Amino acid sequence: MIHAVGVRVAEAWALAATLQLVLFLIQQRTHNAGIVDVGWAGAFALVVALYAYRATSPTAAWLPIALVVAAWSIRLTGYLVARGAASSPEEGRYVDLRARWAPHAAPKFFVFFQAQAALVGILAIAFVVPFVATPWDSGWLRGLGAAIAATGVLGETISDAQLARWKRQHGKTGGVCDVGLWGFSRHPNYFFEWCVWIGHAVYGLAFAPWGLVALVGQGLILGSILGVTGIPPTEAEAVRTKGDAYRSYQARVSRFIPRPPKRTRPDA
Repeated sequence: MIHAVGVRVAEAWALAATLQLVLFLIQQRTHNAGIVDVGWAGAFALVVALYAYRATSPTAAWLPIALVVAAWSIRLTGYLVARGAASSPEEGRYVDLRARWAPHAAPKFFVFFQAQAALVGILAIAFVVPFVATPWDSGWLRGLGAAIAATGVLGETISDAQLARWKRQHGKTGGVCDVGLWGFSRHPNYFFEWCVWIGHAVYGLAFAPWGLVALVGQGLILGSILGVTGIPPTEAEAVRTKGDAYRSYQARVSRFIPRPPKRTRPDA
């Protein structure tokens, strides 16, 4: 089992690394490093297709999670492309990196692109076991896990659509989006992203003890959202650009888990 999982994860990493190498070469010509995000999101659909092609377990063991992963990956890839991640102008954070890394930006961006490929390989551990092992459950755990992950995909889709609609209608006013799901959580997209990986973890319980490696994915995602690349820099930028309007929003609306808004007590 350990050997089978190790081989599949290595294949996932190699596939993602090849994709990011191609995208790195493209950004060398376009000077738009935002394409790395498109590659990161799209790599999971390719990885799950590879896992399915190489599967040694019954189709019923892996098909539900494969469909959810593919749907999540394709949706996120399409969203990033529509938002302009793969087209000019380059997103501000990558412009800043390019300026900070000059005159050695090219090799540093190469490492950055390959780091994203490695992350794909690590996170792909969360759903590799169903492709190489036989479940012990009668199907209910797999159904529950797939349902939680699918709910996460749906929640992300709705929250992204609500934010995009608000920006079209009010984006130039400098206000804060607090409609729909954004009135219950300041980051519903991040919350539902975490739900996707929780679903993978629950699905993995049907393959315990090996399936418990799926906990790694949800732990990494949650840690990143709460402490690294998710909420902290997003809120710092929002406070910088929106000032008191965003501070008021912070005082009323939950930071992460959706819940009814509070009027006066600041969120912890």
